[in-house]
Amino acid sequence: MRIPVNTASHQYEVVIGNNILTSAMESLHLHLPKEDKIIVFTDENVWKAHKNYFTESFPYPFEVFVMPAGEECKSFDNYKEANSFLIDNKCTRKSLLIALGGGAVGDLSGFVAATYMRGIPFIQVPTTILAHDSAVGGKTAINHPEGKNLIGAFYQPKAVIYDTRFLSTLSEREVRSGMAEVIKHAMISDEIWLQELLSIQSITSIADEQLASYLKAGIEVKANIVAEDETEQSVRKYLNLGHTYGHAIEAAAGYGGLAHGEAVVIGLVYALILSERYGKISREFTKSFLKFAYSNGYPFDAVANYSFDTIEPFLVKDKKVEYGQLQFVLLNTIGEPFIQTIEVSECREVDLEYRALLMEVCK
Repeated sequence: MRIPVNTASHQYEVVIGNNILTSAMESLHLHLPKEDKIIVFTDENVWKAHKNYFTESFPYPFEVFVMPAGEECKSFDNYKEANSFLIDNKCTRKSLLIALGGGAVGDLSGFVAATYMRGIPFIQVPTTILAHDSAVGGKTAINHPEGKNLIGAFYQPKAVIYDTRFLSTLSEREVRSGMAEVIKHAMISDEIWLQELLSIQSITSIADEQLASYLKAGIEVKANIVAEDETEQSVRKYLNLGHTYGHAIEAAAGYGGLAHGEAVVIGLVYALILSERYGKISREFTKSFLKFAYSNGYPFDAVANYSFDTIEPFLVKDKKVEYGQLQFVLLNTIGEPFIQTIEVSECREVDLEYRALLMEVCK
């Protein structure tokens, strides 16, 4: 399967399939400028799980830089180490960078590619479900202790090779986290698709073929939005549904304390409560979604672990704050997102309402 991504700055394809690494890379190589070196950035967990398959299947010589796993790889220190690796290997603007891993690896690799010698080409090779979202669209970043993804750039890859063979080693938690972004894509685009997802008894036990179709649908939603708004000036903001409160509680928990998708689902419920106030979302739907998410193991106890006073400093540093005003993505109805300015005082009210709802529903 091939999905085109057409942005103002660059056009490329997402190639999806099983055991396609060799054929996809050979096909892409015919259309890319000749590189002088290929460097693979990955993390220790991915390399341990997939070293044999990758080295046997990747058709060209490469050097590999193995980074810490998780959000630790998106630190300033690791950003410096990654650039030092390229310098030590005498990489130039003609070198090609391969990002082999999940969202954190892709974010760090993309930012390095965007800034090393003012920009070198890179290819995303995602190994998680979550990365069906993060690998597409050109958002790259590292973290700052004061907030997630605060330092970054918009920089599109030359291609995305989504070999679903890499998904076979994912833990239940990683599958659960990745499906959060699939659910988000359905919420902002298609009520029928969302109801299909919410009817699944176990979000971590979806058949491979069905999962691939959901990933394709999610990528198409994102590709269409990115084509319209590459640098998040308008409709691309809709992709942040659930992320404002979600990022804040993720930061409060310490990076790695909550998986990104776990935090997003926590944020989706918060956004639904706000959407009851400003849109046409019913309390009945919010409760049904919360029950679905709770029964599928999303860790809502994290909300009880962090007071609003702890969360608030991270909330007000969100990248979507404009002129001191918090901008939340909400839903008028399923498939109809919009942006709403919310005062911090109301955020506190909704946080209290959220905690009461959790006590009621998640008994």
